[in-house]
Amino acid sequence: MIKLNLAVFLLFVLSHSCRDLPQYGHKQWQSYFGRTFDIYTKLWKFQQQHRQVLDNRYGLKRWQIGEVASKIGQLYYHYYLRTSETSYLNEAFSFYSAIRQRSYYHQVNKEDRPELVVKKLRYYARFIVVCLLLNKMDLVKVLVKELSEEIEDYTQRFNTEDQLEWNLVLQEVAAFVEADPLMLLNDDNAVVVISNRLQEGGVPPLEQGMVVGQLTLADALIVGNCNNQVKFSELTIDMFRMLQALEREPVNLATQSSKPGTLEPNEKPAKRENPHKYLLYKPTFSQLYTFLSASFKELPANSVLLVYLSATGVFPTGRSESEGPYDFGGVLTNTNRDVVNGEMVQKRSQKLKCANDILHPGDLFSFTRKPLFIIVDSSNSTAYKNFSNLFGQPLVCLLSPTVYPKSMQDQCQRGSLFTLFLYNPLMGFLSVCGLSSMRYGLWEKAQELLRKVFHDIGQMITSSRVIDQAYLQFYGDEFLRLLMIRFVFCCTTLRLHKLFREARSFPESYPPLPKQEMVESSLLQKHVLELAAMLDVQNLFSDDMLDNY
Repeated sequence: MIKLNLAVFLLFVLSHSCRDLPQYGHKQWQSYFGRTFDIYTKLWKFQQQHRQVLDNRYGLKRWQIGEVASKIGQLYYHYYLRTSETSYLNEAFSFYSAIRQRSYYHQVNKEDRPELVVKKLRYYARFIVVCLLLNKMDLVKVLVKELSEEIEDYTQRFNTEDQLEWNLVLQEVAAFVEADPLMLLNDDNAVVVISNRLQEGGVPPLEQGMVVGQLTLADALIVGNCNNQVKFSELTIDMFRMLQALEREPVNLATQSSKPGTLEPNEKPAKRENPHKYLLYKPTFSQLYTFLSASFKELPANSVLLVYLSATGVFPTGRSESEGPYDFGGVLTNTNRDVVNGEMVQKRSQKLKCANDILHPGDLFSFTRKPLFIIVDSSNSTAYKNFSNLFGQPLVCLLSPTVYPKSMQDQCQRGSLFTLFLYNPLMGFLSVCGLSSMRYGLWEKAQELLRKVFHDIGQMITSSRVIDQAYLQFYGDEFLRLLMIRFVFCCTTLRLHKLFREARSFPESYPPLPKQEMVESSLLQKHVLELAAMLDVQNLFSDDMLDNY
């Protein structure tokens, strides 16, 4: 028993140490994770081989086994975050699921120890995050209900100071689930859950004769710093969507062994399926710049760094005689962790705050020495169209609208429309049309039409004689190809929609895309109107084009 307790203690210490290690710098953290997984493997095998002796002679409790399994699941989850390999996410799910199926924490509520109940509540919160990332929404709803009952029991039995915190966790996850803009129903009126990760055949293929670059998306920084946006576990809804847009569909769990721990953590796939991602929730400027620098340093040859910024816009306080990269404002980074009702507490003067806590376009110039793909979803996204390509490397910026129609502004808390288009274009289209539910059969027909539309957009990009070469350099990567195609579709849709009349309501890009032969192409406009007719929302789009159509 002493040996087991020592192993549990070592696992606890090492798992916390691994969690606290900086995510950047692969060589800095991989060895620690390897050692931790090695100890866990020995511990897990030890308790399996000697379970009867541990139960009968030493009184091993089931919640102790559950605590070990929960720590292992947490390690796999953090390993997924650091490697972007969804197979580790599946392993985390296997351990968390086993804990619930085998009722390891069932007896905790009979113990008069609030700290044990908190372990159980934390397990539920972590399990919910993993299920959200795997799109297991039915199970999420069941877990939320169970967590609600556990929190109610916990608050009634123990008069602790963290009651409000756990109630806030419940509110956050409920809001996160409700942020889904669409309900798909089958013929039996049952909800259909779809995956929005990249699937086989989900991107227009490269065709013979297409001359494109051979660059590969290797790293992505996903930054979320929007005030009052729905979030759960330091993951805003926009971050959650972009995270999935940059991942391939994981292997179906049904094809894997149901036995937890079948995947060795030191196993490395022959080819990285997904780009490595850093998830930064409300980072300070220093934190963001540190991650940018580390990612830039470790970027392999012929690779691309993607920077996604979902953040509150900050505008210049007065007119400047110059028009440099620091004169148009930028997006907000976090001053500190002191937040009250979604607004940062001002501990310094506004002038000093604006000077130090804005990520300006000029702050990214140093990183254009390597291929850089930027997405800015912000009320001041257009500040980033004032770029200068100083080093001749491929550079593209996709920029959100800065103003939305009043009828759609209330939806921003549930995620940005622009990011929704990049995540799932059909959901974005339905959202601007005010459709919140539809039949799965009609969804499939609309998706089939979109596949044709995306094929045509791909042809336009690769055959254009006036498009900037940076787009062609990035087109060889499937993730970037799909993002560019979805961006063009978003541009065309919003330009045709009657409610989007201001120029500020349209996405922009740097370098600019050719309007006449692409975003305002008559062919794409006909496609959009065809989709509108299929969904019976023709009245929402331009009357002039409908007459021509």
